[in-house]
Amino acid sequence: MSDYLLANAHDEAGERFRAFAELFDPVTVRHLDALGLGPGSRVWEVGAGGPSVPSWLAGRVGPAGRVLATDIDTRWLRDLDGCEVLTHDVTTDPPPEGPFDVVHARLVLVHLPDRDRVLATLVDALRPGGWLLVEEADPALQPLVCPDESGPEEELANRLKTGFRTLMSGRGVDLAYGRTLPRRLRAAGLADVAADAFFPITGPACAVLERATVLQIRDRLLDAGLATPAEIERHLAAVDAGRLDLATSPLVSAWGRRT
Repeated sequence: MSDYLLANAHDEAGERFRAFAELFDPVTVRHLDALGLGPGSRVWEVGAGGPSVPSWLAGRVGPAGRVLATDIDTRWLRDLDGCEVLTHDVTTDPPPEGPFDVVHARLVLVHLPDRDRVLATLVDALRPGGWLLVEEADPALQPLVCPDESGPEEELANRLKTGFRTLMSGRGVDLAYGRTLPRRLRAAGLADVAADAFFPITGPACAVLERATVLQIRDRLLDAGLATPAEIERHLAAVDAGRLDLATSPLVSAWGRRT
């Protein structure tokens, strides 16, 4: 994880977390509601990143419940009311004390080595009858940041996104992981497995996410020869001017129950 492209230590991480909250929190909340989360529930939020989901969870479970938010870098989780915050590496540290009614991980597993072993750890942390909700992007399902590639600016945007995904693949990220979640949850022994996907194709939060991501990986793109400074500046200018319809990767949400 020391070579993680989108580490929490970068200033742009806060912008990315705010964009994720606007784009994906309604999806996450809808699924958590459907799993019966409520007052008194015990929840482990894995790789929490930003504060939005842990804060919502704390309000939902109330003082009788428990929300544990973990991450390898918890700098964006400070001063959260109603939450326990723990610096924790799910790939190497012992699992936190449970069991939990719900375990949730969003945009986490795809970046981790030995993802199947980590998934088994999350399942083991559930009480019998508890639910695991995993949400991961699947860039290979839709590889274009500008699906409507109508001109040179859109072509440049898509080329830079291809460069970003080249960097991710080189660090062991499975760009087709999202679609495999239902199968993996069944293989982990979960029952009542189901899934859906969400795919925003334009909007202000998509532009915020694109700008923050490009700034965060700018030096990596340059060092790898995947872009020039002028190309990055042209792309950011087009983003700022609102001339591009920018999409995110489809977010696949999958859930299953421990028997």
